[in-house]
Amino acid sequence: MTQPVAIARWHDIARARDVAGLDALLADDVVFLSPVVRTPQPGKALTKAYLGAALDALLNETFHYVGEWIGPNSAVLEFVATIDGIEVDGADFIAWNGADQIVSVKVMIRPLKAIEVAPQRMAARLARA
Repeated sequence: MTQPVAIARWHDIARARDVAGLDALLADDVVFLSPVVRTPQPGKALTKAYLGAALDALLNETFHYVGEWIGPNSAVLEFVATIDGIEVDGADFIAWNGADQIVSVKVMIRPLKAIEVAPQRMAARLARA
């Protein structure tokens, strides 16, 4: 099965840690969801900020995707990583529109210790931005 354009671009951005690349990939009305934030975060600016922080917090030499399930306009990408000695596994739930722009990103992680550490790292990144 051919990988959808939005997902191929997502992988390219994640590999390169190219936060600027999100500008073209995210729809203006995109929404970011995560257990790290209490409410949905609407809009490109907020989503880009949170995804940039998430890339900074989670993407290190241990991060890699281990599974991928693709639907007509959505995908689930399972990942693993180690942060601060904590084995993290999670999933990116991504939906896109007809223009191959992402309209929804939900990042779920476990275990609870990771949910405690990730926001600290994300907050530090957001403070620098």
